[in-house]
Amino acid sequence: MSTVMTRPGRLAAAGQWMQRHGSAIRGIQWVVVTVYALLILVPAVMPLPDDSAHLWNNLTLAAQFVFWGIWWPFVLLSMVMLGRVWCGVLCPEGALAEFGSKHGRGKAIPHWMRWGGWPFVAFGITTIYGQMVSVYQYPKAVLLVLGGSTLAAIVIGLLYGREKRVWCKYLCPVNGVFSLLARLAPFHYKVDEDAWRRSYKNGEHGHRVIPINCAPLVPLRNMKGASDCHMCGRCSGHRDAIALTWRAPSSEVVQLGDKQANVWDTALILYGLLGIAIGAFHWTASRWFVDLKMFFATWLVEHDITWPLDTNAPWFLFTHYPEQNDVFSWLDGTMVIGYILATALVYGTALLVLMTGATRMLGRFSAVRLHHLTQGLIPIAGAGVFLGLSATTLSLLRAEHVPLWWASDLRIAILAIANLWSAWLAWLVTRRYSERFVQRGLAMLWFAAALAVVDSAWWLMFWGWASK
Repeated sequence: MSTVMTRPGRLAAAGQWMQRHGSAIRGIQWVVVTVYALLILVPAVMPLPDDSAHLWNNLTLAAQFVFWGIWWPFVLLSMVMLGRVWCGVLCPEGALAEFGSKHGRGKAIPHWMRWGGWPFVAFGITTIYGQMVSVYQYPKAVLLVLGGSTLAAIVIGLLYGREKRVWCKYLCPVNGVFSLLARLAPFHYKVDEDAWRRSYKNGEHGHRVIPINCAPLVPLRNMKGASDCHMCGRCSGHRDAIALTWRAPSSEVVQLGDKQANVWDTALILYGLLGIAIGAFHWTASRWFVDLKMFFATWLVEHDITWPLDTNAPWFLFTHYPEQNDVFSWLDGTMVIGYILATALVYGTALLVLMTGATRMLGRFSAVRLHHLTQGLIPIAGAGVFLGLSATTLSLLRAEHVPLWWASDLRIAILAIANLWSAWLAWLVTRRYSERFVQRGLAMLWFAAALAVVDSAWWLMFWGWASK
């Protein structure tokens, strides 16, 4: 029997508890499914709140606050603090996808679904479409975006796999983001490979090995890190070789980053989290967006082209709520898409150039080294998305006249911690490729410039434009 299993610590014991109480975890999942369904279905059929509505007396505002003010920001935070416990224990889409797969047709997973670019593409499409229909503000948009994603998860479950979370593994719009953030978690389910090999002869606890179902399709014997594991606890103790274990929060990025490195993770970090997401948060506060829109509107009127100024787009294409004085023209909607994509292109490309420069300082250019070093930006990328989502939290609290004198200082603190964490990860990664202090120092100068570019985006949103 392995050392880790003969002398389990409290953390390993917690994993064993989760394994023994799997039915209770599944029960919790169905409670979350019920709450989730109520929050996306009921507000969609209710009248929109008027000026007298408050968080405590209007279900629509309460649901908006729960989803975008608490739920999503702290789901992201939980990935860093706990790994993908949300996915394995609480996620309603995951539970429904697995349930559908259990009772579905069990077809083989098609080759097209295994394409590595889906996490980036799905994140980009969902983020941009959410801005087109104002998903943070209106319950019908929430039902369309979140409900549509959930329906797709169920359909994929009914068609493919057998008791598997095929949707979560390949097509979930936030799977890639969760995978990146979970690499920073301070613990994971560790596989003792020697104990696994001994189990072929000795069995499990001296008995025949009992097969388990890994719903997120993780190859358990070769599982490294926490990026793909849903932390559901089902595999704890399997073959006397798997246990929930502490680790250094830097270990997965530094030690496994070169093996996990790929172009799609880099694209998701640079052009997704630090590009598309920034554009999605930026445009509502951007002075440049307003100036550009006025420029194009004036040009269209001067050239007698007025149809782009019409506001007859349906609500499921562009925001259309006349009763709230919130209606997108065709120009507005096109500008939102264009602004987000342009922001992604500018920030993503600038960061790619700087990360390439940092990589080159460590020797001859290597794509693996570039992808590995880029993972050092995960903390600042995650912190930015958290801050962007929390802007909704603060705007809802501001409407209720809650004092927010602390918000600016907290934002600065979060950005400072994220910058230091990213810089520390990058410094450790550079040691994998060079022992020379000068080389590593030059690489860090390029990396520091990349951090400054990211920080400039949040300075503009929270301080630069707000002060004008």
